[in-house]
Amino acid sequence: MRRVHVLTAAVVTSAVVFAGAPLSSAGAQQAGKVRGVTKNEIVIGMHTDLSGVAASYGVHSSQAMRLRIDEVNEQGGIYGRKLRLIVEDNQYQVPRAVQAANKLINRDNIFIMAGALGTPMNNAVLPDQLKAGVINFSPITAARQMSEPFHKLKFAGLSSYYDQVRAGMKWMVANKGKKRFCTLYQDTDFGKEILEAVQDQAKAMNLPVIETASNTPIATDFTSQITKLRVANCDIVVMGTIVRDAIVPYGTARKMGWDVDFLGQSANYDQIVAGAPGGVTEGMYVMAGTVMPYRDTASPQVAAFMDKYKAKFGSDANIGAVYGYGLMDQLIFAFDRAGKDLTTDKMVAAIESIQGFRDIFGGPAVSYGPNKHQGADEAFLFQVQKSRFVQIAGPVRYGM
Repeated sequence: MRRVHVLTAAVVTSAVVFAGAPLSSAGAQQAGKVRGVTKNEIVIGMHTDLSGVAASYGVHSSQAMRLRIDEVNEQGGIYGRKLRLIVEDNQYQVPRAVQAANKLINRDNIFIMAGALGTPMNNAVLPDQLKAGVINFSPITAARQMSEPFHKLKFAGLSSYYDQVRAGMKWMVANKGKKRFCTLYQDTDFGKEILEAVQDQAKAMNLPVIETASNTPIATDFTSQITKLRVANCDIVVMGTIVRDAIVPYGTARKMGWDVDFLGQSANYDQIVAGAPGGVTEGMYVMAGTVMPYRDTASPQVAAFMDKYKAKFGSDANIGAVYGYGLMDQLIFAFDRAGKDLTTDKMVAAIESIQGFRDIFGGPAVSYGPNKHQGADEAFLFQVQKSRFVQIAGPVRYGM
């Protein structure tokens, strides 16, 4: 029994070893009339943000996916088929995401959607995508809707925002004595999931949610929201924000002389947040589903990946690149497990067979199953210290 998994930068180990044929250029066969699959290639689709407010995720994740694909294609592909990734810019806007997905599904005839970015965008696209029989694999959003309600074609890679927030609140109560919660959240599907997590975990611990405040995704002035929360006298603010709308309210609180703790989740887990000019986010806590590497402290395998990424794209790999490379690594493994006669059903079964998969970055073990399509439920707690995310605790679960 052996798990076949060829990497240029590193060999990934797994808690479970699988039987399976190696990545091979021999014996490739046409898989009937399977969409997006020919004798020579497998077509993968991705709608993401290349030019909008979340482009720091979209650009780097798509580039890292291409890097991993190039590594496999240079070795002959999978059973003789090259992987082809088609990326469309959704600009982090729902109408553009729908337009992009329609092209990918109906014109490009993709086999699978991977790494699609954004909670509202995925929610808008998924009904037609699933109706067309296209798997949604490891979207770059930690919303629960990516795996709930259960659907055989929906697979979420990492812990959900909901799980992260509840685990972080539990840790804060146990380790920092927090008792009075407030929350600041975007008035979006994403933000409302954070609000629900705060309310549910507070109720589970018999603690109050003292006050709430909301904002639009493009808000730039948080004076009224921070004033409202400060007057409520909470001892921690849980944030349902992304990048800019995490930095600005945190900085606003500090300018007002309010030194309360803030707790974010993986949508805040971006080096743009940790490295905000003037150290404005120093001390912020963030829960996340994976681990962000830094070149000077990275393992040899990760350092090799980061060097290769920078040489190819001319920029440093960020957390988006970690997501992209990791999810494509899983996907390539599943393609190999599915075999040369690739079909959607065989691909679903191959993904469901993944157990104990670990990426090169030190993230949690990822496991799926016939009735389990969320790969991981563990999260890590980080704090911004000297413009870096420093791991404080984890992996943790709110149910533990």
